[in-house]
Formats: sequence, C-alpha cells, structure tokens
Amino acid sequence: MKIHEYQAKEILRKYGVATPRGCPCFSVEEAVEAAKKIGGKVWVVKAQIHAGGRGKGGGVKLAGSLEEVRQHAGQILGMQLKTHQTGPEGQKVRRLLVEEGADIKKELYLGMVVDRGSQRVVLMASSEGGMDIEEVAAKSPEKIHRVAIDPVQGLAEGDAEDIARKIGVPQKGVAQARDFLKGLYRAFDEMDASLAEINPLIVTGDERVLALDAKMNFDDNALFRHADIVAMRDLDKEDPAEIEASKHDLSYIQLDGNIGCLVNGAGLAMATMDIIKLYGGSPANFLDVGGGASTEKVTEAFKIMLRNPRLRAILVNIFGGIMKCDVIAEGVVAAARQVSLKVPLVVRLEGTNVDIGKRILAESGLPIISGSNMADAAQKVVAAATGK
Repeated sequence: MKIHEYQAKEILRKYGVATPRGCPCFSVEEAVEAAKKIGGKVWVVKAQIHAGGRGKGGGVKLAGSLEEVRQHAGQILGMQLKTHQTGPEGQKVRRLLVEEGADIKKELYLGMVVDRGSQRVVLMASSEGGMDIEEVAAKSPEKIHRVAIDPVQGLAEGDAEDIARKIGVPQKGVAQARDFLKGLYRAFDEMDASLAEINPLIVTGDERVLALDAKMNFDDNALFRHADIVAMRDLDKEDPAEIEASKHDLSYIQLDGNIGCLVNGAGLAMATMDIIKLYGGSPANFLDVGGGASTEKVTEAFKIMLRNPRLRAILVNIFGGIMKCDVIAEGVVAAARQVSLKVPLVVRLEGTNVDIGKRILAESGLPIISGSNMADAAQKVVAAATGK
C-alpha cells in the first residue's frame, strides 16, 4: 500500500524525523490559507500523487508570493501529471502539499528497503540526491552506501554516524543526522513498511538534515495491525480492478498485455507469465487466486479480467495441492457460463483430482481448450490470442 508525501511526513515526525512545516490542501483557497498559516516569504506547492518525478513533470512549484501560491495551486490541481513512474496516462492531481521554503545547502539521498537475500532491512544512502538518483545508481554505484540492519539490535549509532559522514553531512550535523536515521528505521520497522525513501534529504544552511520529500509503502499483509495507515489509503490513485480484486481476497495486478492469467500461487503465476512471454505472448495481468478458491472467487476473477478491453484470451493454470482440480474445474465452468465468456479459454490442470477436473471441463459443453502441460497451454493461448 502506498500513501502520499504529506501522510508519510506525518508518520515520520512522530519518530523525530525532521521535515519542513506544511499543510495538505484540496483546493486553491486552502493552499493560499495554508501559506498564510505557515508564514514566511517562500513556499513550495507540491502535487500529491503516488509517483516520483513530480518536479520534472511540472508538479512542484516554488512561490514567492501568495498570488504565486494561488497561481501554482490552480495550475497543478486537476492536472493530469505525467512522470517516468506514472506511465503515459499520468495521474490526476486531487491533493496538494504547501510547505515552507527550505534553505538548501546540499541534496542527499536516503532509502530503506527489505533485502530478501539477507532477510534484513537495508539502509541505502548517497551524497548525490535529487531528481537524478536513478542515473547515479546506474552510472556511479560506488556512491551508494549500504548498511544491513540487525533486526534485534536495530540501526547501531556507529553505523548511523558512519553513513552520515560518508554522504557528506558536516560534523556539526552528524549527531542530529544519527538520530534522524535511527528514527527513520524505527518508523520503518514499527509501521511494517516495505519502502521508505527520502529524496532529497537536504543539509540546511545551519548544517541540519531535513526530509524535503518522503515516500513510504507498506506491507499489505501487515495492515491488519495498522488501522491508522489503512485510513490513509487513497482509492483514487489505485487501479479500480485491483481495488475490486482486494475485496475478494484476490492478488491482482493489471499489466499491458492481452492474455489473462488465472493461477494459484504467486510462484506459479510468475512462471506462467514468463512462459507466455517465451512463446511470444504478453500477459494482461498477474492474478493469484490462492489456495482456497471457491466458485464465487473464480467467477469474480473472470469478471475482473474481462474488464480489460485489451483481453484476447485467458489461461487458467492450476496445480492442485490444497486447491483440488475438480473444485477449480467446477468454478471455471460456472464462471464461464455466468459471464458469457467471449474470448478463448485455455485450461491446464495438474495435481489432486486432475482426472475428475478434466472430465468436468470436457463434459461442460463449453469450447474450453485443454493444455497438457505448461508449454502446451502457453503455446495454445498465445495462438488463440493472436488468431493463429
């Protein structure tokens, strides 16, 4: 789950992470009133969407007067902001963050992610922060410093101070930067985050560090512990099909292809998409129905896939362990009849009760194409999608 910048900063401030003073706004008048409340002579008007690169896309503007705040807010609110992370369709801006201007001496980078290889949270930091951090990572990886954090000990003071010095925090600001880093880790750990990124982290004129931007994502599987984070969810910034899938406990992610995939198990789903690509096709979605799919669940999965206007064929690939093949076959037949399926359907079943499952499909009277194995099913669904 993703949240907006202003929401991430609200969380981080609770852990002692320094941020500029700011106010979220939903209208031009609110933006002007926010600037008056904050005070000062310079403000930043920032689009709030779930994507990076907002500055390059025209979603971050500096204002030197209340009239400029009004102008920028009017231009940004309602715009279809396109960045390298939104895709060509962009995202509509419905929220703003108005912040006080900052005295920027230097821009740095700071991020935390879960490294599944080491099974630890990894702190990444660089002296080269700002809008081109991806280019820095690609061309100058030696400028990215990393620390794998012990989950029992937490971020050690020595490691935090060492990282601060390596990325160029002045000696005067090292102690504050250490506490900043430790607070960021506590927020990451206690809130079950999957990503925390501050870009840029700035060194101010008085040699303090400040989170000029903040991005946080959270582990969906841990949200039952965090009702306050769930309340921050902005459904306007999520795919409607993915929202509907979550209501039925389906793991669904829409992609750019034209072959729908209905699979049980994330690993098998990834392998299914790979083999579709291998044979020249393109998957339209990732869809994991899990180990306990009912007829109702399979029907909803079909409905969600069929919302995609690009869909040209569907591949159902099931390995029956906990999920028995006869149950999934009954669900597929019922779903295909209920939604009046108009695209070719290829089904590959293997595992518990596979013979019963195949018989159910064969006796259904529906034009279901049977795949004897994954390769056969993938070739058949690619042929069906392309009309070959």
